[in-house]
Amino acid sequence: MRLLFLGDVVGRSGRNAVIERLPALRDRWRLDFVVINGENSAGGFGITEAICDELIQAGADAVTLGNHSWDQRETLVFIERQPRLLRPVNYPPGTPGRGANLIESASGQRVLVVNVMGRLYMDALDDPFAALDRELDACPLAQVADAIIVDVHAEATSEKEAMGHYLDGRASLVVGTHTHVPTADHRVLAGGTAYMSDAGMCGDYDSILGMQKEESIRRFLQKTPGPRMEPGFGDGTLSGIAVETDDRTGLAMRVAAVRIGPHLEESWPRFWD
Repeated sequence: MRLLFLGDVVGRSGRNAVIERLPALRDRWRLDFVVINGENSAGGFGITEAICDELIQAGADAVTLGNHSWDQRETLVFIERQPRLLRPVNYPPGTPGRGANLIESASGQRVLVVNVMGRLYMDALDDPFAALDRELDACPLAQVADAIIVDVHAEATSEKEAMGHYLDGRASLVVGTHTHVPTADHRVLAGGTAYMSDAGMCGDYDSILGMQKEESIRRFLQKTPGPRMEPGFGDGTLSGIAVETDDRTGLAMRVAAVRIGPHLEESWPRFWD
């Protein structure tokens, strides 16, 4: 299978980059399945139903969230009727929505998508490792799922790497989100799981983590409250990871960073050209 994961979509710039570029990339690379983290897509804070529908119509098979899952209150309601929208699986029992789902691709493959949130320097949720065990044990790779994609929404690279190695051989891709800065450690681990500490963001990189620079800098200088931060409004860059898996095992064979747009050195899976 050919998989694409795109990092946190930040504001209108990020949404426009996805809407304008993803349909052509699906065709050009003959993608089987696309996952997008959309937790900052609504003005930098949360997601709305209309935006979620936009991302799916642009080519996302699943949309994941994170610590901003509930910034838009409407998400508490519409997430129940949108099976392709996933919040972290380790929220306490009774939280609206779902944290994992087995989704069928357009060509009939079954892909388990799991969204989990780390606990270091984040809101303390339930044990993410135990939550991942439950989901992957219930839907094992190459037996029930043709591919498994895990979005680890976490601050600490140590926690993300720990999850990558913990799941090595049991998932097709373990990829980090949340920091909005793409890392250069994309690789296939010893057991066959593709890994990247952070996919980066889809948004305006002439910014501070996708937000306009002036207010972010002022807060560091003055240490006082100020106006709400707003997303950058320049041209957006797509940032993420591309993975090709083995049809028999569901494990990764090839992996490449994806960065398409201004401000960053461009990168794409040349093995698909």
